[in-house]
Amino acid sequence: MKTFFLSFILAFTVYISSAQNAYERTYQANSAATRPQTDSVKLQIDGNNAYYQKTVKVDSGIKVSLIYIRALQFMAAKNFQQTYGYEQEGKLIFTSTQDLNINPVTTGNDLDNVEVFTVQFAVTIDMKNGRYRYTVQNVVFFRPTENGNMRLTLYDMYQKATGESRSVSKDARKVIASFERYLGTLTAELHEGIEHKSAINQPKF
Repeated sequence: MKTFFLSFILAFTVYISSAQNAYERTYQANSAATRPQTDSVKLQIDGNNAYYQKTVKVDSGIKVSLIYIRALQFMAAKNFQQTYGYEQEGKLIFTSTQDLNINPVTTGNDLDNVEVFTVQFAVTIDMKNGRYRYTVQNVVFFRPTENGNMRLTLYDMYQKATGESRSVSKDARKVIASFERYLGTLTAELHEGIEHKSAINQPKF
């Protein structure tokens, strides 16, 4: 009887473990499937101006009015401050301040090399039926120093990244790369939000 009871406990434990592993695999697969892809953002230089801009096509049935309201809802959910909005013109302008980490991956322990910087920027969204264009401009970085924050525009940072000093250019490239990773995720999620492709907007449940 004792042997039977122990065998039952062992079999039940194996069953629970298998079910848990199957659940974890399913959850991870579903999470990967719904995770937004990173958008490709490209730095553009025009004289002394540095900015990011891209035209994005959406379903042809999505008109300006729908792009407008979905973009407005998405940016509000991301805590962006709206500074301008006129649906008849098909234009929205937002501003934001973000604290970002230069390093792309953190493990969450005390050994992480955390290099935080602050960035302020504006996002303009121009809309037409079936497409929209985002422009990220007025980008200003703030880097902590012994004497306070050092203020650098995106163009200033670009100049440092392409300068002759290896240590300075390497650091500047890392800052720009970190900001572009953030923008890539943000703009990809914006696209999903406008087309309602994200999991939260799916009609099936």
